[in-house]
Amino acid sequence: MNLEKEKLLVIIGPTAVGKTKLSVELAKRFNGEIISGDSMQVYKRMDIGTAKISVSEMDGIPHHLIDIKEPDEPFNANEFQRLATKFIKDIHKRGRLPIIAGGTGLYIQSVLHQYQFSEAPGDPEYRTELEQLAGKQGNEAVHALLHKVDPESAARIHPNNVRRVIRALEIFHSTDKTMSEQLIDQPLERNYDSLIVGLTMERELLYSRINKRVDLMMEQGLLQEVKSLFELGLKECQSIQAIGYKEIYAYLEGKITLEEAVEQLKQNSRRYAKRQLTWFRNKMDVSWFDMSDLREFEKKFNEISVYIAGKLAIKANR
Repeated sequence: MNLEKEKLLVIIGPTAVGKTKLSVELAKRFNGEIISGDSMQVYKRMDIGTAKISVSEMDGIPHHLIDIKEPDEPFNANEFQRLATKFIKDIHKRGRLPIIAGGTGLYIQSVLHQYQFSEAPGDPEYRTELEQLAGKQGNEAVHALLHKVDPESAARIHPNNVRRVIRALEIFHSTDKTMSEQLIDQPLERNYDSLIVGLTMERELLYSRINKRVDLMMEQGLLQEVKSLFELGLKECQSIQAIGYKEIYAYLEGKITLEEAVEQLKQNSRRYAKRQLTWFRNKMDVSWFDMSDLREFEKKFNEISVYIAGKLAIKANR
């Protein structure tokens, strides 16, 4: 590794695999600060559905890029890249180790490789045409157009996130290159002396943990959290398309029962975990650790710590 580059530790893995606990313990051991790599934990008042870390769980470790946006504000990989890069620099100036922990693959990858995101100009006429199509035939019609020209972006962007779907189509319309192609064409050299540690788990165990997490969210008041956003009139905004919110919204709008909403939430969370793993394995150079034996956390933590200390040439606090 290039010792002249700033050191950066990245902890990734599917939802509910245990990233939060491990990242806090690693931050204690290596004098670190944590940058959230989750695209939805940036939103205020969206705590339960995003499984946002609590102050007590932080255990004194500074966390960044949490609660920085109102639910009706947009947030994207470009802004994440800019803010995360700034925090990495600031954390190094304090003599500490920056640790990105999260599950949004494109966001994390954009920082590691400093992607240059498309500055393709917008096309108001084309955008209006797409917005009218969505209004007449539904979001799925516009999403289908994206799937034809850029299946990879279509797989990553939810049909209800119409703003992002239209932007991806605008990029292709203006440049004749898909968003995915533009990212592939960029150099893969990392800007940091970085190490990506991935957490994995036996699939049935992971899915069981996801189901239990959803049940716990409901017990903690997810319905009330989503209802408060619903009553504010928040609807056509990016944050509400997040898993955990769109399903409950469907219930509040009378489209499905609460039982169906909870089941859809579990199913969508399991599918999302599968997509996360596919992205990480296909797009990133990851050192994987199996966390299936939940009784052996301390042993696994020590194993990962030794690996990190050797790869990044850093000393542990204890």
